Amino acid sequence: MLVKELIRFSTQHRTLHCYLVLSIWIFLLIAGMYKYIGHSGNSITSTFRFLNGHLHSQPGDAQYADDTYQESQDKISLKSNQFKERCAPLKSLVRRDEGGILDGWKLQGVLMVIRHGDRGPMSHMRGVMGIDCSLANNGLINRYRSFLYNSTSSSSSNHMYWNKVGPFHGFPLLPASERACLLGQLTFKGVAQMLHVGDILHQIYAHPLGLLAKQTPSKPATSGSSTPNSLLNSDEVVLFSTRYRRTFQSALALLYSFLPNDKWLSLNIRESHSMAFCFTDCACQQAEVLYKRQKLEQKFNLTLQPEISKVMQWVGGALLQHTPNGINNIHDVVDVLNTVLCHDAPLPCRHTGSNSSRLFSTTQLSAVDLNDVINIDQDDNVAEVRSMPEKVFNEDLESENLMGCIEQTHVTTLTTYANWQSTLEAGNVYYKRIGLLRAYGMVRHIVSYMLRMISGDRTKFVLYSGHDWTLQYLTAALGIKTGNTVIPYATRLAIELYKSETHTDYYFRMVYNGKDVTQQIDFCEGGKSLRVTRDSRGNKADLCPIENIIRFLHEDYFAPLNATNFKDACSAFVSPKEIY
Repeated sequence: MLVKELIRFSTQHRTLHCYLVLSIWIFLLIAGMYKYIGHSGNSITSTFRFLNGHLHSQPGDAQYADDTYQESQDKISLKSNQFKERCAPLKSLVRRDEGGILDGWKLQGVLMVIRHGDRGPMSHMRGVMGIDCSLANNGLINRYRSFLYNSTSSSSSNHMYWNKVGPFHGFPLLPASERACLLGQLTFKGVAQMLHVGDILHQIYAHPLGLLAKQTPSKPATSGSSTPNSLLNSDEVVLFSTRYRRTFQSALALLYSFLPNDKWLSLNIRESHSMAFCFTDCACQQAEVLYKRQKLEQKFNLTLQPEISKVMQWVGGALLQHTPNGINNIHDVVDVLNTVLCHDAPLPCRHTGSNSSRLFSTTQLSAVDLNDVINIDQDDNVAEVRSMPEKVFNEDLESENLMGCIEQTHVTTLTTYANWQSTLEAGNVYYKRIGLLRAYGMVRHIVSYMLRMISGDRTKFVLYSGHDWTLQYLTAALGIKTGNTVIPYATRLAIELYKSETHTDYYFRMVYNGKDVTQQIDFCEGGKSLRVTRDSRGNKADLCPIENIIRFLHEDYFAPLNATNFKDACSAFVSPKEIY
């Protein structure tokens, strides 16, 4: 009788049995996960080791574990190498689709927009003096240094200054330290990058532009021979730079390899007061509104990724030295991490109770002048580099148990997220609109010089030495697809202007880091351009009529902004509830 009742109870409560068995199974699974994750080291490191397949294995599974680990490491290495492309290693700086000589066409002029070379971090960084930012035994650097030493009156090879009148008077011609990654300053690796780019441009453009001819004595090359900000006294080579040492030094290094020495010595540098090179068309309230909304979207996306935020806090706490307001900007963390990766420095460790002054295992730099360490640009109004706060360390972060080392999984996590965010941002309509508003003054300036070149002006080469922002705005405004918002060091955008040898028509093409992007521009795509032979191998080049960019500037530029001029576009109201 009892057995019959138990059978009946078991049949009626089969669902209860299923729930009981399922609960036991879930409990065992969670217990197993905790066994694998454990508490050895910090939890973030262990979690990401678990997610990447670094589980403890049984002795019989050693080969499988080794294969899994190696596969994981290969993927991490690939992602790391992709991220390091923004470092612009010298081997990546090569000639590709640039023209110079096209069959049946004469090169009339070139306008070049560049980003400066490799620099130190923009935030105060722990252990930065343990990173070696030099580039040993580089022939171009040695020749450039020797040239500067022989052409200046300075007794020190690293303390030579621009002695011409104008806004850059007294600016150093080389970085203050041979090895140090100084705050926001060009490194000697950055100098080498720009010298290398200049050498490439010399091979492509110097002869077709006639820049190898001897300097004519009709116009003496004295320091006071021209007004720095005047656009009336144009010469063969015109140079604009923002008032930062890294852009100033980058431009001079590039032009040293590009020009004959006598032409380099006669250079006069004109200042742009804006990173956007907007000149008289700068103030734009609407651009500020859109920029703030863009940043809010980025912060919101980060709140949806709590694990990414934890890694950002961990890596940022180990690398950033001054964080009085906490660590809430992934770009600050990625920037200092970039300094580590671009110079192949070891990933640092941090220990509670230490002063964190030495995080890298490399040898500390010796005999670095304090004035060189705190070596920010000479403009008092520069807001790009943070001022040094009173408290050296963030007390909240220091009080936590932040023991351990930054691991490659942390690096991969942050860099993967940063690349994803960058790609997402490049496709956002805010990015396009901000670019149109910020780049309008520069596009006007470029078109004005294009018209000068075709009207018989002496100007043959115009260089704008700027920043990543400069190229972000310009490429976004023109619709050039760079894939994401990342602008590598030493990036170059060339605008080549050609005249037909059979008729009087003028055309241009755009080349971004050696890649022909003319067809990506809306007013040049498809049948709007002319395809011609570029070289003896049969490679083709796309030439866009100069009338197209003039019409775009005067008639179509503000159409995506529902406006007809710069003033209206900058004052237009956009509802916060507008969905793009």
